[in-house]
Amino acid sequence: MEYKLLINGEWCGSGTPLEVKNKYDGSLVGVLPTASREDLNRAIDSAERAEDIMADLPAYKRSEILLRTSALLRERSEEIAKIIAAEAGKALKFARAEVDRAASTFTIAAEEAKRLHGETIPLDAVPSGEGYFGFWTRRPVGVIAAISPFNFPLNLVAHKVAPALAAGNTLVLKPATTTPLAAVILCQILQEAGLPAGVVNLVVGSGGTVGEWLITDERVDKITFTGSPEIGRHILAVAGIKKVTLELGNTSPVVVAPDADLDFVAKRCALGAFYNSGQVCISVQRIYSQKQVYEPFTEKFVKATEAMVVGDPLDERVDVGPMIDSKEVDRIEGWVKEAQSSGAKILTGGKREGTVYYPTVLANVEADMKVIAEETFAPVASVISSDDFESALKQANDSKFGLQVGVFTKDIDRVFKAVRRLNFGGVIINDTPSFRADHMPYGGNRQSGLGREGVKFAMEDMTNIQLVAIRLNP
Repeated sequence: MEYKLLINGEWCGSGTPLEVKNKYDGSLVGVLPTASREDLNRAIDSAERAEDIMADLPAYKRSEILLRTSALLRERSEEIAKIIAAEAGKALKFARAEVDRAASTFTIAAEEAKRLHGETIPLDAVPSGEGYFGFWTRRPVGVIAAISPFNFPLNLVAHKVAPALAAGNTLVLKPATTTPLAAVILCQILQEAGLPAGVVNLVVGSGGTVGEWLITDERVDKITFTGSPEIGRHILAVAGIKKVTLELGNTSPVVVAPDADLDFVAKRCALGAFYNSGQVCISVQRIYSQKQVYEPFTEKFVKATEAMVVGDPLDERVDVGPMIDSKEVDRIEGWVKEAQSSGAKILTGGKREGTVYYPTVLANVEADMKVIAEETFAPVASVISSDDFESALKQANDSKFGLQVGVFTKDIDRVFKAVRRLNFGGVIINDTPSFRADHMPYGGNRQSGLGREGVKFAMEDMTNIQLVAIRLNP
């Protein structure tokens, strides 16, 4: 099927065709043109011209458009889920869940559109403010460049588009070239929901060309990006003076205390490590189990891992489909072999079939191995024995990343000790770091990024505070 770019409300584009392939069998899913420099200029011009239209749109009208978008996503949910399963290789059951979450994200945004407000401020709290009345409000930043990744081709787009629209901004959206079709369908739905022409513009192309043009353009007022730390650092280096939100990587740890329900923990960790082939910023990667329960936990975790069904993501029974491309399979295969050569042991998995890499559990790993120190972004998790709870927390914290961490315990003292010790954007108690509710503040500390997603919190980053000071009786 042929698709187009969206610029100023028109579906257009005649650039080099981009073929979107099924990640499991290589069949063609769709074709759309890549954006030229002229296409991108027109997209930014369009977003710039629509700024006043969107900023002047009353909150209730923005809310209505967002609610209609949510309803239309649900109407087309099965169609979109099958597109996600094909273009991203995500198991259909999880693709359906992604569509449902995206619809919820737009519903949340519709609610938050009505709650965006400022406050009065008592300027006469200081002598220089005597005789003045003050208040502040929030106004949209303007044109937002939204750059989204392949692993959640609909909901991570929604987490950029929905709050931007709720706050009255316009956008140029660049989805991942490997998975652009869900974003195209979303833009079709936004049009149908009544969004004014030019408010959302969709361009497709490589990060080195279209992405670079977009992030360095002075007409762009804010960048919101989800992807690798390397690209995040590059964006900060070249973007110039504009707002930037970065959602980057993690080496998501889990701490298992001896009082935890090991059967429950093993099943949750297997799901958290291997759904979407581990290609999630908060996939379980490092599991620190106290030594008194290390062996029984490891046995249960391996068993839960081997129960995962691997295969065609469009098969209703499948839990784990392919990775995004063969280069990524080559990479993780190399990392695992490198770990093996340094003494790591494969307890299960460690094999591939085409673009499918089987869920893999490692033991005897060291902190400096890539499978521990770097983000695997693959279906690979390691189990590590810890002397006690304190040392497990220290090992979990020993990372340049700090997105989310999971801690399993029934002891309230351990819970609060974990909260105090762990330097992560999210500390998840009695579940894996893979937990995310779409309205919660979501983002990382350290090298895991800047700013927070979650609709309300994203809207704060997508607006500027404007102070008004009125001199009384001048």
